[in-house]
Amino acid sequence: MNGVLVVDKPQGLTSFDVVRLVRRALGVKKAGHTGTLDPLATGVLPVCVGDATRIAQFITEATKAYDATVRLGITTDTLDAEGKVEQQRPVPPVTRELLEVALSRFRGAFPQTPPMYSAVKVNGRRLYELARAGEQVERAPRLVTVFELTLRDFSADELKLSVRCSKGFFVRSLAADLGEALGCGAHLTALRRTQSGPFTLAQALPLAEVQAKGPALAACLVSLADALVDVPELVVGAAEAERVRHGGLVEVPASLAGLFQVLGPARELLALADAERGRLRYRRVLTREG
Repeated sequence: MNGVLVVDKPQGLTSFDVVRLVRRALGVKKAGHTGTLDPLATGVLPVCVGDATRIAQFITEATKAYDATVRLGITTDTLDAEGKVEQQRPVPPVTRELLEVALSRFRGAFPQTPPMYSAVKVNGRRLYELARAGEQVERAPRLVTVFELTLRDFSADELKLSVRCSKGFFVRSLAADLGEALGCGAHLTALRRTQSGPFTLAQALPLAEVQAKGPALAACLVSLADALVDVPELVVGAAEAERVRHGGLVEVPASLAGLFQVLGPARELLALADAERGRLRYRRVLTREG
């Protein structure tokens, strides 16, 4: 059983909780998610099953989209509603013009510092482990990109935003940084992931339905090739396909560049590879171990 199951994650569960329940429902051992959603967050969580776990890292690199609610005037230690309140400050009168000016600095590419309560590793340890132990450590900013940032609605102390961003972007950090830009502080109170790469809410199954369907979920799995629909394709013939299956030397047009999926004559996914000096440089071969 191989493919990607798109789950609508409910609030209150960790991403690993969802993976565990999917394993149980499908009766499989190999499954993993493609990008953590905090317990507070809901929405699109692609779960890789079987051989799809071997391409999870490539799915993880895809663009994400979220709907977020931000509360102004209150900061927390986790940057979201699950943390302890650290400070309360008065909120200045907000207008759309004022908010748009503040939001403008968070569009495009810029460095973002990961929050202490995150799964990012520093010196081999998860930041949230250090934070729970009362430790604060230096975190190197990472370059992120916000492709779209839209103010959907606002009130005197609450904003509703939509954001489309790169891998590794923390919406909690956006909420906190936006609060500082407005001079009053802020934290994230709700987050719903509406898209992860090619996967959308429209195809996401509620967790209760996942548990009810059980093994019948096999029919709901997205194929490996469809899961990588945003990755360019290279279709090879039968002889070349056999060499790809064994990680062998295959020549390709010198014009090819970047990551692409290598498909066999029946459009089966054989490998993910880059082109280097007119030859395949394999990132992952799907038809052998490793």
